[in-house]
Amino acid sequence: MMTGVKRKRNAVWRKIQAVRFEDVKVWCMRRLPILKWVPVYNWKENLVPDTVSGMMLAIQQVTQGLAFAVLSSVHPVFGLYGSFFPVIIYAIFGMGRHVATGTFALTSLISANAVERLLPSVSTNFTTNNNSEVLGLSEFEMQRIGVAAAVSFLGGIIQVAMFMLQLGSATFLLTEPVISAMTTGAATHVVTSQVKYLLGMKMPYISGPLGFFHIYAYIFENIRSVQLEALLLSLLSIVVLVLVKELNEKFQRNIKIVLPIDLVLIIATSIACYYADMEYVYGLEVVGHIPEGLPSPKPPPMNVLPEVVTEAFGVALVGYVASLSLAQGSAKKFKYTVDDNQEFLAHGLSNVIPSFFFCIPSAAAMGRTALLYSTGAKTQVACLISCVLILVVIYAIGPMLYWLPMCVLASIIVVGLKGMLMQFRDLKKYWNVDRIDWIIWVSTYVFTICFAANVGLLYGVVSTIVTVIFRFPRAKTLNLKNVKEVEYKYKTEDNCESLKQVKIVSVNNPLVFLNARKFHADLIKIIQKDSTSSQACEDVNKCEQNTLLCSFSNGSCHGELQSCHTERCVLILDCSGLDFFDYTGISVLLQIYMDCKSRHIDVLLAHCKASLIKAMQHGGNLESEKPVFFESLSSAIDAIQIHRVRLTAGVGEVECFFSTHDAHSNFLKSGKILFTQCSV
Repeated sequence: MMTGVKRKRNAVWRKIQAVRFEDVKVWCMRRLPILKWVPVYNWKENLVPDTVSGMMLAIQQVTQGLAFAVLSSVHPVFGLYGSFFPVIIYAIFGMGRHVATGTFALTSLISANAVERLLPSVSTNFTTNNNSEVLGLSEFEMQRIGVAAAVSFLGGIIQVAMFMLQLGSATFLLTEPVISAMTTGAATHVVTSQVKYLLGMKMPYISGPLGFFHIYAYIFENIRSVQLEALLLSLLSIVVLVLVKELNEKFQRNIKIVLPIDLVLIIATSIACYYADMEYVYGLEVVGHIPEGLPSPKPPPMNVLPEVVTEAFGVALVGYVASLSLAQGSAKKFKYTVDDNQEFLAHGLSNVIPSFFFCIPSAAAMGRTALLYSTGAKTQVACLISCVLILVVIYAIGPMLYWLPMCVLASIIVVGLKGMLMQFRDLKKYWNVDRIDWIIWVSTYVFTICFAANVGLLYGVVSTIVTVIFRFPRAKTLNLKNVKEVEYKYKTEDNCESLKQVKIVSVNNPLVFLNARKFHADLIKIIQKDSTSSQACEDVNKCEQNTLLCSFSNGSCHGELQSCHTERCVLILDCSGLDFFDYTGISVLLQIYMDCKSRHIDVLLAHCKASLIKAMQHGGNLESEKPVFFESLSSAIDAIQIHRVRLTAGVGEVECFFSTHDAHSNFLKSGKILFTQCSV
């Protein structure tokens, strides 16, 4: 027995000794992305835009922090902490350059369920008596933030566990319609939760199944208790916020710094409330005392963890999904990559570590990401600069926010959710592209508002999988007998000089969320390899993993390398085997089109069904001087010949690329071209 134990110890020790410094360095660079971008940070070009963006972001972080803390049913000061600590952690571990983590409406709403369920506000008098030793707040307020911090802690642990299990690869199940419907439904919940502050009503906390409808039923039953002063101030605040933000967007190109209307509104209403004594004269509810300074670290109450498991899973999943979609959007926009598993680790630690500093659950928010886009932020330095300014607020400016009306904070929350609520406009796009995705969007939204965001997310994923299972049996693999060999033989032997750098990719299976990402990655790899090749005219015959590349030249190149590099490449997608698709598949095709356009590669689609043409036209903006869709490969090649003969007469070749997701290939030889049957 002891011998076996010793052997195991020796084996472990040998593995430890086998670890080299280079291995540790590679691991650190992979898990600490900050070590990659900080050494190459361009201080001259990026510091100024990052500083401006950081200043604007700090203003939004402060206002949203106060508002989302109230939404989470805890004291507003904890929202300031939640806008400080998670930002630093994500800047170290996160990969999204324009992802500003912090307090988030959806996770705040989920944690509020746990807070109100375990410590209902109606059972305790909100006074500053019986103060605790921490921050000078009441013992009841500290107990409430303890519950919220426990939700954050356990939610972060779940995210870290998902990172260790490498579940980031399963995110392909989260399709865009499902995420859009879930976030829109959750935003509707958040707006509903703020109605009581907008109307100045006193009402109990209502949650649970169909709680959305119970809230509005209570409001209509007690409509006479609406506070007119709060309602007028709310309407005025919403009108001012919407109007100024619309003007900021309209004149964004003409002005370098937009008007921080959130900050202006907070200062103006706080001063007005102070001098008019609105808290006592009109009975307006205000934020109240804001403690100064940062708290000492303290672990969340572990005895609460078993009672907040449901909310912790909701925070882990909803927060990660919303944040990942923003990170992927940022990566797509600015041409870099994001590791899904690394994002699990980054957001998990951004919830675990700040929970020791009385922080509510955190995630990335669409409004903050949009702000970083509009202000020209380059890296996470903008977020770190915002932390410095938030620290100034915590230590110096916080107490001045005592007189801020709660209805103004509620107005800021509602207007800040405009981006999510405007996702209703996507319904027209889904209807035109794939009506099954439209049905999934509507039903997911209904489930979200009737139950909760995590329930809606689960329903959306399950319904998407079931839909694909029932649709896949309709798929048909491309039969090579239907391909007319004479077309290719004619094109290779007759005037082949005009067919320089033409690539044909055959899509032989449905293109849906299950295989769209893999197809996109394989195709981009082919394009990148071809664009970096030093010999464009060299014969190639490579087979690597799931991608088969066959290229045959029509003779020697004679050193015509300059002509090969300067001539524009063409990618032809043979869609004859594309039996059906969903919105994710169309999005990938459009993304391929835009990626190739940025690389100066023309993309043509042949054998397109009418439904595919309609979906792509509605799904994106296909601006091109030349036609994009063709009835057949021969018509597409004819168009290339005509266009190139007009421009220049040079030697060329036809390269046929076929993307495959399996190892089965049937070869058909015709003249000087090799054709391969492949499936996506």
